[in-house]
Amino acid sequence: MRTVDRVREVSPPPLNAEDKEMVRAAQRCIMASLDHSRAASITVTTDTGERPTVGVPPTALKLIGELLGAMSEGRPIMLVPAEQELTTVEAANFLNVSRPFVIKEIESGRLPHRKVASHRRIAFGDLIAYARKMREQQAGALDRMADNARELGLEY
Repeated sequence: MRTVDRVREVSPPPLNAEDKEMVRAAQRCIMASLDHSRAASITVTTDTGERPTVGVPPTALKLIGELLGAMSEGRPIMLVPAEQELTTVEAANFLNVSRPFVIKEIESGRLPHRKVASHRRIAFGDLIAYARKMREQQAGALDRMADNARELGLEY
């Protein structure tokens, strides 16, 4: 299996204060350039003093800006090909739930999947949609609990 075919979670290396500021400045510069132009190019300065300039489409530039923002905040970054399928174990790890819970959700029809021989595969897009829906339901439940607490005079 090629590396690009697997889900890759990359934790950015720890940045010192100077590197964090450099990343933030690069992100601000990139995002500002997106506001003012349709095309952009990046000039890279290497240790040897070379300065190649590369044209970059705005969508790629926006992605680079978002990547730099995540790096500056120390957030993990996940690269996933659009057509990626996950095993039930990988899906459980992504959702931070147990594998039996994922199987239960599949069997109840709440999480779409396909069978490959006797194995279940979940499309990454379906998993993202499921996770989003699950978060919305959790937020709704918390709102209802807060409303009930207010009605009962149990505010903190």
